Amino acid sequence: MLIGVPKETQPGEKRVALVPTQAEKLIKKGFDIQVESGLASSIGVDDTAFTKVGVKLTDRKNLLKTSELLIRLRKPALDEVSQIKTNVLHISFLDPFNERKLVEEFAKHNISAISMEMIPRTTIAQKMDALSSQANLAGYVAVILATERLNKILPMMMTPSGTITPSRVFIIGAGVAGLQAIATAKRLGARVEAFDTRPVVEEQVQSLGAKFVKIDLGDTGQTKDGYAKALSPEQIEKQRQGMAKVCANSDIVITTAQLFGRKAPVILSKDMVAQMKPGSIIIDMAVETGGNVEGSKLDEEVDVNGVRIIGLGNLPGRVAINASQMYSSNLSNLIESYWDTDKKTFNLDVTNEIIKGCLITHEGQIINEMIKNHYSK
Repeated sequence: MLIGVPKETQPGEKRVALVPTQAEKLIKKGFDIQVESGLASSIGVDDTAFTKVGVKLTDRKNLLKTSELLIRLRKPALDEVSQIKTNVLHISFLDPFNERKLVEEFAKHNISAISMEMIPRTTIAQKMDALSSQANLAGYVAVILATERLNKILPMMMTPSGTITPSRVFIIGAGVAGLQAIATAKRLGARVEAFDTRPVVEEQVQSLGAKFVKIDLGDTGQTKDGYAKALSPEQIEKQRQGMAKVCANSDIVITTAQLFGRKAPVILSKDMVAQMKPGSIIIDMAVETGGNVEGSKLDEEVDVNGVRIIGLGNLPGRVAINASQMYSSNLSNLIESYWDTDKKTFNLDVTNEIIKGCLITHEGQIINEMIKNHYSK
């Protein structure tokens, strides 16, 4: 099977879908691979690193026309789908809840499309879970960005001039990104507190050395895939009241709360921001899906009475080398797991739990039940 990897076209995107080490691994498994020239120049990898392991170079038009399996990081442009060979398997992030026209175009052209966002969060799927691998890096980057912008240090220091107290960091949301943010802030010496609507994560927060902030919201919990359930308006207001005091005493607040396939909840109101100390930093990690902080703006840094609200998007792209390595590994693991060595085909068994969860279109139809239900509303 011929795998094709086009260059990313999203402005500012430095991550790539395939690195030479994973390309070599797939070639040894029997795949042929072609990539668009200059594929990984954004992370300092030139074309010779690919050709040395047996990858062929080509132009974008030929790649789309001849590849049997297309892999990339970002979703393709709508008008590019018609240029792709029919009966192809396409794997990338697709944002299927918000990209109905794109999904319908895949079905129209008989392209089987796997959405990397939709990989189920199960033990067996961990090695393929690109959403988690990228969120992990985003949590790290969020702390580094906040630390660089804060006008004080994070750790406690005992010096001849006196003792410097540690900075206080408050992480809202203890999913993959939040837990990594907690771990990074602790390693840098901060005093860390964290909150999550799922009481089940309290032990994980404490195991990283942070204090778990308890707010009684009544019945909360998580979905079968480990995502936080949406709160009622009353619960959101109660959560805001409980967090306001912690935010007011914090030097850095990092919000990570996102709802799968839906707009992110606003959990820091203007009133809460107004209570924070001048010089404090807020990182809104959900800014790309609507934002957790009232007043945050995508790819901007906003000053509100001395409180700096940072809404920079694509945080994993700021550590593009590692992000590319991890995403490439996720893709490679997915491909290897469902490659039938004897038949030399990709086994799209729609009864398989993982394939059933992430395969959006197949044989000219939208087959993913969650997406179909979403479109029918």
